[in-house]
Amino acid sequence: MTDTVLDIDRVRQLFDLRGSFLTQLGGAYDDDPYPIWAALREKAPVHAGVVHELTGFDQEATFHGLPFPESPHFSVFSYAACDQVYRNDKVFASSPGQIDLTAGGAEILNSMLSMGGTQHRRYRALVQPSFVPSKAQWWIRNWIEATVDLLINSFQDQGRAELNVDFCAAIPVLTITGSFGVPVEQALDIREALREPGKVVEIIAPIVAARRESPQDDLISILVEAEIKDEDGQTHRLTDPEIYSFTLLLLAAGSGTTWKQMGITLTALLERPDVLRAVRDDRALLRPAIEESLRWMPTDPMFSRWVTEDIEFEGVHLPKGSVLHICLGAANRDPARWERPDDYDITRPLKPTFAFGSGPHICLGMHVARAEMTVGIGALLDRLPNLRLDPDAEPPRYIGFYERGATAIPVLFG
Repeated sequence: MTDTVLDIDRVRQLFDLRGSFLTQLGGAYDDDPYPIWAALREKAPVHAGVVHELTGFDQEATFHGLPFPESPHFSVFSYAACDQVYRNDKVFASSPGQIDLTAGGAEILNSMLSMGGTQHRRYRALVQPSFVPSKAQWWIRNWIEATVDLLINSFQDQGRAELNVDFCAAIPVLTITGSFGVPVEQALDIREALREPGKVVEIIAPIVAARRESPQDDLISILVEAEIKDEDGQTHRLTDPEIYSFTLLLLAAGSGTTWKQMGITLTALLERPDVLRAVRDDRALLRPAIEESLRWMPTDPMFSRWVTEDIEFEGVHLPKGSVLHICLGAANRDPARWERPDDYDITRPLKPTFAFGSGPHICLGMHVARAEMTVGIGALLDRLPNLRLDPDAEPPRYIGFYERGATAIPVLFG
């Protein structure tokens, strides 16, 4: 990878925050939702309605759990109430029904994301060993470090850079596609085709076939060799459609959320030069800086669950068939759990948050995401002396609703 030249102009086009999420995920949202969420949380832990409507953002959204107009919708805002939802996956299910990966028609939502119960546990167990903390070095050694070096090499001699798209956005997509065995020049083709799963499958299918013949040290080989036991006790290897569904989910998660979370973390640090200096001088502070950004502004502030039976929940009747939206962004700033929750404070005691979800569906790739952010930000601090925001450029802002992120992050160094 060291000799590869990345097409930065194409990266900028593919990772335009507004263009990617303007219609479906609220990329046009410019305001700060947290004061409204705080008022809603203080009034009651559960409200009738959808998060964006309750926030006053009147835009049709297509997201996990949306739109489902025939179903009653409710939203939960307190940490304690969200915790109850995550702990009770029997009543608060991750999908309206069973998912059949073997039926073909690979889609991102036709994957582990929408599975529940025994089915989810069986499929997750196949790939979980590749995403545990002890495997982080496998990802760092094989893909993350080389990707980070490639990107910094492209602008290190210029004295200035734009870090959100030119750096943060490219790291996760090159990492996850690299783990599929996809060369850099094809990685951007996959990103471009993400909304057309059939085109992604066209790129992945030959790799799957090749790994069936000759496995290598990559993620596709692990999926090809994985065995799953059905409910009837029969063991089989994953079918091609099952592998395609896994890769689509991992690509969607791996190329989007980590990018935005890294940008949020960098922006929070660059906006606070004293904190940035402290992290540069003591790298032990990098972990709490990342964990605090995950709490303070998670890029995915809402996920949804389907109510499988009538239940009285936090004083509200939730009928069977309704959709409950977990506003984890609000929960992560609950003053009942954190002092001064609206402050970005890397010195606060570490506590679990909902940034990666919780319960059976806690984010599979969270340790890879942490490794990407740690290696990426650490390398910037190592290789770019006197890193700072460009005072003559427009400063970054936080935008977006169901996927929040920073705008361009223009910096100077040297």
